[in-house]
Amino acid sequence: MDAFFASVALLRFPQLKGLPVVIGGGKRQADLDLLEAHGEREPRFIPIANFPLLEGYVGRGVITTASYAARQFGVGSAMGLMKAAKLCPQAILLPVDFEEVRHYSRLFKRIIRDIAPEVQEGGVDEVYIDFTEVAGGQREGGRVLARLIQKAIQEATGLTCSIGVAPNKLLAKMASEFNKPNGISIIHTADLQDLIWPLPCRKVNGIGPKADEKLAAIGVKTIGELAAQAPTLLIEKFGKATGAWLHAVAWGRDDRPVVTHSEPVSMSRETTFSRDLHAVRDKAELGEIFTTLCQRIAQDLQNKGYQAKTIGIKLRYDDFKIATRDLTLDAYTCEAVAIRRAAGQCLKRVPLEQRLRLIGVRAGSLIKLGSELAAVSNGDQASAAEQGLGLNLGISDQLF
Repeated sequence: MDAFFASVALLRFPQLKGLPVVIGGGKRQADLDLLEAHGEREPRFIPIANFPLLEGYVGRGVITTASYAARQFGVGSAMGLMKAAKLCPQAILLPVDFEEVRHYSRLFKRIIRDIAPEVQEGGVDEVYIDFTEVAGGQREGGRVLARLIQKAIQEATGLTCSIGVAPNKLLAKMASEFNKPNGISIIHTADLQDLIWPLPCRKVNGIGPKADEKLAAIGVKTIGELAAQAPTLLIEKFGKATGAWLHAVAWGRDDRPVVTHSEPVSMSRETTFSRDLHAVRDKAELGEIFTTLCQRIAQDLQNKGYQAKTIGIKLRYDDFKIATRDLTLDAYTCEAVAIRRAAGQCLKRVPLEQRLRLIGVRAGSLIKLGSELAAVSNGDQASAAEQGLGLNLGISDQLF
């Protein structure tokens, strides 16, 4: 999907189309004041001059996405909002509306499945589609089907998407970035040298900054230069598995199928604080945030029909170092009280002298509700409920 979070926001605020818009950070007082000041007035009638600007932003928020008009100023996803404010102070800053994003994500994916059922989700705004067996899917090398999908999504949602068509997932992913927004790009195997090899190595999904630095250190900056390296050299520098993978992707090889169903390994929730918090001096605030994260994890598990047996925490300190701990329970659970208690036990095993920038909670070792093991766990939880356990566990039972 094209600038998905920003595009969803522009459906609500169409008066901002064509303007630099940045989506990121949590709701601020300025966002609440904007809506309150206009009462019952429809969002599309709010004057542009009334929207909060990125100028003068102070905080630790990061950009989720930016409109294409904002990207012209060098603003992009994962960039800190303070840095973006220097590059494009006139940009309008809006918070993420997760409810709307999830709604449109489900909607566009349902539209695609009605046309081509073999779909693998790649996140909230992306899917892989295997249309090998779709009637007419091969017409014009897949372009006819791609146009049909684009038209169906735009008519139903008002949103645009860009589609890459290729023999495998690796090349299709790269092709989808070629002609944004609202573009269609087709790559055949014979196009590898002309279209793929001139690209920087970072364009390969899976080659991150560290791997890119190591490649640059041996004189490899483009995918073509990577393809020219001997497999033995890559294995020597990156290890057997990664070295072999680097050589394969440089030659456009990817045998991964489109997986239409997969079980989640874990579910997590985390939050970055607007200011560093201390476990003692900010105990009340941290306790509320921590409990809310546990409640949300429990709700996520219940909504998706899972229980967890491993509960973990993640802390990021003010020096950016990270600490993680986890605990394996005696029984599976999807109840907030059990998750909160286990997460609290994990907290007792980490140093809390430093101030904290971020805290997160994770549920792992998942099992589907309704299974034999889950049924046993439900009995244990019912017993706990009868004992009167609640969410307010008390300071004596938790560090915060």
